[in-house]
Order: sequence, then structure tokens, then C-alpha cells
Amino acid sequence: MRINREHGSRTRRSGAWLRYGAAAAAVTVTAVAGAKAVDPRSAWYASLRKPSWQPPPRAFGLVWTPLYASIAYAAGHALGATTDRRQRTALTTSLAANLALNAGWNYLFFARRSPAAGLAGTLLLDVSNADLIRRTARTDRAAARALAPYAAWCAFATALNASIALRNRGSASIR
Repeated sequence: MRINREHGSRTRRSGAWLRYGAAAAAVTVTAVAGAKAVDPRSAWYASLRKPSWQPPPRAFGLVWTPLYASIAYAAGHALGATTDRRQRTALTTSLAANLALNAGWNYLFFARRSPAAGLAGTLLLDVSNADLIRRTARTDRAAARALAPYAAWCAFATALNASIALRNRGSASIR
């Protein structure tokens, strides 16, 4: 009997490592993939008219690092609290879509050099954030709360992206 208890504890611990490790790996892949498209020092980006309330470029890395960590934590925690297979699959699918939209924004805005396409992408990301938080809250309210700063920052990014798109409408620098 004692051996089974120890084995069960070991299985739960290894399952937690696997969940958190997979979540951290997915978030890391997202961050690296998205970063490949970003060049805040490019002549194109420098030529864009931006609002006075835009943070300096270095602020984005400082903000995104803890946000990505909170996504990984929330995903690992919520998946551990999920006992229903369908709910786990839906949560995993929602997370995967969210991370794809997260990385995709960088390609829409920077690689395509299109604030308008970036705005469409970030609006989709905002909808995805709401879905991810809703699904996470069904299983684990603490994990859902951990996603709130991420959703708030993305909403700020949407406002910033919209301002840049509006300020540069019809500009030669916009494709």
C-alpha cells in the first residue's frame, strides 16, 4: 500500500513537471518565433508616426518576459486542475490558438509592415484572450486571474496599434 502511495505522488509530480514544461516550451517557441519578425530599429518602423504614450522599445521586452511566464504558469496550473478530457482538450486548443495569434501579430505588423493587418491580428488576439480566460476560469480561477495582466497588456497593445494605424493611414510607409 505504501509503495502505491509513493508511486502516485511521484506520478503527480512528474505530471506537473510535464504540464509546466510543455507550457513553458510552447510559450518559449511563441516568444522566439514572434521575436524573429520584430525589428524596432528598422527604417520602416522609425518612419511611422506614433503616439506620445508609446513606451520605449526596451519596455516591451521587460513587459513580455513576466507576461509569458504568467501564461506558462496559468496553462500548467489550469491543465493540472482539469479532470475532464474534453475540457482539457478545449483549453489546450484555446491556448494553442492564442499563442499562434500572439506570435502572428509580429508578422502581420512588422514583417508585412502593415499596422492595419497588425490591428486585425491584435483584435483577434483580444477575442482569443477572452476565450482563454473564460475556459481557464471554468477549471481554475487562480490561473484565470494570472492571465488578466496579459489580456490587459494586449488591450493596451491594441489601442497602440490602432493609434499607429490611424496616424499612418495613406502614408507611403504603409503597405
